[in-house]
Amino acid sequence: MAYIQLKTPIPGPKSQELQARRAAAVSSALAQANPIAVKKAHGSLVEDVDGNTLIDLAGGIGVLAVGHTPQSVVETLKAQADELLHMCSIVANYEPYVAVCEALNRLTPGDFPKKTLLANGGAEAVENAVKFARRYTGRPGIIVFEGAYHGRTNLTMAMTSKWGLFKKGFGPFAPEVYRLPVPNLYRTPPGMTPEAYVDWACWNLENALTAHIDPSALAAIVIEPVIGEGGFIPVPHKFLRKIREVCDQTGAVMIADEIQSGSGRTGRLWAIEHSGVVPDLLISAKSLGAGMPISAVTGRAEILDSPHVGGVGSTYGGNPLACAAALEALRILTSPGFLEQAQHIERIIRETFAPLQKEIPVLGDVRGLGAMMVLEFVKDPTTKEPWQEFAMETIKLASRRGVILIRAGLYTNCIRFLPALDIPEAMLREALGVVAGAIRETYQTLAVGA
Repeated sequence: MAYIQLKTPIPGPKSQELQARRAAAVSSALAQANPIAVKKAHGSLVEDVDGNTLIDLAGGIGVLAVGHTPQSVVETLKAQADELLHMCSIVANYEPYVAVCEALNRLTPGDFPKKTLLANGGAEAVENAVKFARRYTGRPGIIVFEGAYHGRTNLTMAMTSKWGLFKKGFGPFAPEVYRLPVPNLYRTPPGMTPEAYVDWACWNLENALTAHIDPSALAAIVIEPVIGEGGFIPVPHKFLRKIREVCDQTGAVMIADEIQSGSGRTGRLWAIEHSGVVPDLLISAKSLGAGMPISAVTGRAEILDSPHVGGVGSTYGGNPLACAAALEALRILTSPGFLEQAQHIERIIRETFAPLQKEIPVLGDVRGLGAMMVLEFVKDPTTKEPWQEFAMETIKLASRRGVILIRAGLYTNCIRFLPALDIPEAMLREALGVVAGAIRETYQTLAVGA
């Protein structure tokens, strides 16, 4: 029996009713990728208010590596709720907060003494990482990269790329942020080999220490090991090593933003582990909490200890419920064989869509790492002109047929896959089959029929 069970058209009447209520009550600036209203979810299946069952390949934008409502997480939350809902780590100590910090200190890369600070979400953790780096080095400057997404606060918007969607009308932004290119091998410049492109990017990083900022002013370099919102671009290992080298030479702090790529998403607990590079600070969030709001900055103890007492803090950061969920999520993620499922997901996605590139030439690239995969659509496979409309129309079609997707990419021309690592193979193949069918139909409508 198929996993997708549709009792009404998507969206159904109850979803439409709730959508009207949302339109009247909620800021219209808040986007919504799929037109359904969700009632409940478990594993990789979502049931909407009309009784339709859909397969979720978006995972709350990468939050659900362990799936929706895993039984052990739910039971852990219920038990914690009976004991302590909130205390605030500034007011008093409590064991779940300390236990999460101990676990992250143990599980993140590096054999040096580590400490951790907990927060609520990714942007808050990024802000704290920058604060730590600036306080530790006594310097202001931060280097970030094209395509990066680090959050929606003023500082993290300054650090984020993609002006039109995330930054338009919200400035002025925090100063002392310097943006450089990151090598996206799919878009290697004409006449240049991928190897030469990476070498140029490495040279450009060194040159930035003359052209953009003096080493004496550089506090940190912040990099997503797999660029997330920018289109799931695995950063070449040579470039990550160059960042590490520059930080070592200048005394700057290397910060790995693993908010989306971490917590098991790529088949290693942290995506940067694939490269063997060890950052000074690592930022985690999203799947760390199995659906509960929690984030963390973990790294060298001397950096975490550099601010004055009271220099960092958060009312809700490291909430007991979120900590309980994070501890159980980490237990699941590190259980034998769990992370290996990400490689299996990558193989199935590549097997499904790589052959489709011959049939659908506008499917320009199939890339990613583990259970963090993307399809990029272009109007011409030679010029690689982005085709945003194709991606958006495919997402709409797939949604109507019972698969939940979201877009990605610097040019908003990609579809990203962020499934639960334990999604059954038959369910994954069913969902990918729906997506492939939607791509074919969109191609007939927009390309062949145009």
